[in-house]
Amino acid sequence: MENVELKERFIDERTGIEYIRCKDYYLPNLVMPEENTNYQIGKYGRMKLNYLKNHKKSEYLNLFIDCKLNRYLHEIDIACNDRINAIISKLSKQENITEELKATNQLEWVQAMNNIKNRAEAIVFNEIIYV
Repeated sequence: MENVELKERFIDERTGIEYIRCKDYYLPNLVMPEENTNYQIGKYGRMKLNYLKNHKKSEYLNLFIDCKLNRYLHEIDIACNDRINAIISKLSKQENITEELKATNQLEWVQAMNNIKNRAEAIVFNEIIYV
């Protein structure tokens, strides 16, 4: 049998995709464009990413292949933070959680604000993250 030398890299002329040899296989050299790697993804963006990977695989793959995943997760993170801040502000006014309470009874203020934050996050999870 003839000994054939395998190339380390080659470009498929039909598709224009570069392939790199990994042991006995050729894998496509897929790299995200530089412009999409500058987005900061916070807690809620990472939660949405995890949800997409585990429950919405086709949506995840479409965003990834179109190089829109990082921007999408960044926008989700911003939307979640904005929505949570709005809910916290509204609920703290409704429940009369003021700076005066913070000055007079810090423990009660922290307890009330943590309660409000947890409720706001639960709302955002159901409205934005887990849909």
